[in-house]
Amino acid sequence: MNPLIIGVAGGSGSGKSTVARNVAAALGDASVAFIDMDAYYLDHSHLPFEERKAINWDHPNAFDWDLLVRQLSELAEGRSIEKPVYDFQAHVRGGAVVPVPPADVIVIDGILLFVDSRVRDLCNVKVFVDADPDIRLMRRIKRDMAKRGRPLPEILDQYLSTVRPMHLEFVEPSKRYADVIVPRGGHNPVAIEMIVAKIMQRLQPASVR
Repeated sequence: MNPLIIGVAGGSGSGKSTVARNVAAALGDASVAFIDMDAYYLDHSHLPFEERKAINWDHPNAFDWDLLVRQLSELAEGRSIEKPVYDFQAHVRGGAVVPVPPADVIVIDGILLFVDSRVRDLCNVKVFVDADPDIRLMRRIKRDMAKRGRPLPEILDQYLSTVRPMHLEFVEPSKRYADVIVPRGGHNPVAIEMIVAKIMQRLQPASVR
């Protein structure tokens, strides 16, 4: 049986990773592989640092869609991949890779995951995680300061100049492609249970359904 691919989209700070982790934790004995769309930013190491900082990282054109589609297709065929690693402080793709073995379930999350039709077609279940804008902003501030070493003025400037406009132009409209919309971010146990039940049903052999 081919792996089941679960796509989890939503705005920055919406709780996508929390939903992905909660779903994986509830799958019992099924093997799960995680893919983060952020790893597939285009490599702009040829540009000076200040120019890399000025790139609109929230636009679909910032991503290496061809590589993402190719590796997701390989996982869908039961083959392992070497996922790239992105350095968010230097704004470049690192030289290291992360081996991702085949699994029963592939969970991939990203803000713009449903923008590309090729990725949508590869996802067996499409989940959109929704959360209030103020909650998403607070989570983004905490994450970028703690994990990416960015000062507050830079975070707020990026939010106002690119994150919010791109959310309204690309992320929010992609909600219409979702099979399931999860309100209140990752802290919605009823929605998680429904998603897990659907996945478990799909994982069962046809003879026992």
